[in-house]
Amino acid sequence: MTYLLKDLSKSDTNPLLLWFKIADVLCEAGKSCGARSVCLYGGTSKGPQISALKAGVDIVIGTPGRLKDLMEMGFCRLQEVSYVVLDEADRMLDMGFEPEVRSILSQTCSVRQMVMFSATWPSSVHQLAQEFMDPNPVKVVVGSEDLAANHDVMQIVEVLDDRARDARLIALLEKYHKSQKNRVLVFVLYKKEAARVENMLQRSGFKAVSVHGDKAQRDRTNALGLFKEGTCPLMVATDVAARGLDIPDVEVVINYSFPLTTEDYVHRIGRTGRAGKKGVAHTFFMQENKGLAGELVNVLREAGQIVPTDLTKFGTHVKKKESKLYGAHFKEISVDAPKSKKITFDNSDED
Repeated sequence: MTYLLKDLSKSDTNPLLLWFKIADVLCEAGKSCGARSVCLYGGTSKGPQISALKAGVDIVIGTPGRLKDLMEMGFCRLQEVSYVVLDEADRMLDMGFEPEVRSILSQTCSVRQMVMFSATWPSSVHQLAQEFMDPNPVKVVVGSEDLAANHDVMQIVEVLDDRARDARLIALLEKYHKSQKNRVLVFVLYKKEAARVENMLQRSGFKAVSVHGDKAQRDRTNALGLFKEGTCPLMVATDVAARGLDIPDVEVVINYSFPLTTEDYVHRIGRTGRAGKKGVAHTFFMQENKGLAGELVNVLREAGQIVPTDLTKFGTHVKKKESKLYGAHFKEISVDAPKSKKITFDNSDED
């Protein structure tokens, strides 16, 4: 079995420690039946991973980059792999991992079972995913197929100016994090912004850690460990923590910066309100985010949340998704459209 996850080295929007979460679960589950697993990921030494592969394993959990490296080195052979899982499949296929995924899948057994998991599933990614699956895959939908947020999360959107965010964040933490014991997750957009906000919070008397792409893997692991244990229950993070982070009792998510897509917004606020518990997501929305106002309004309305008047002033039009190849000038093709047929013309000049 091979479990593919996003590569740590590719960007700052991969789900940090998602591999460890899955590895821990699979190691525990495999004890009763003797199934052995190994976790392959970048940012750390290949030695222990190669040793584990040489000893023999039944399950491989890995990111595309490291997995491909070990395959090319001859330490990881997937010819007998007949069960493949792609977690966070929409981002895996949409962020430039397609060549690696194609290369890895080409080395697995031709007769295999393929499973893809994702909380969001844009039609463009759906079309691409069908290339890797059977013509008629089984589709399991939990909740709505439309872009929708967790209804157990109270969504509060506040339209404000960029310069007002720091003071407003401090005020919100004095409200939501008064005890400084409950877990609060603050999302920012950029790595340098994460470091700046972390320093600003520490100067304001809050004990905070941060997780972002400029930190070494060991530092990320330590920061997340402190947050998970409750030793430091306030964490600033980029979208590196928006997916796959399953930490219980995150009471509040604050979006200091709005993400680049509404799908990422749904994933971010999904870090709270988990396992049947209630949560709060407080979001700062600025003039520069106005292109996503329509989609955000739809998400709020679908969940029965209050739509602030200041947000509707940006308009409720939903911008048409652009093709990466053809821009806005392309025709959306439904996923159930008939397959194209190849027509060959002969060279006869009789007509």
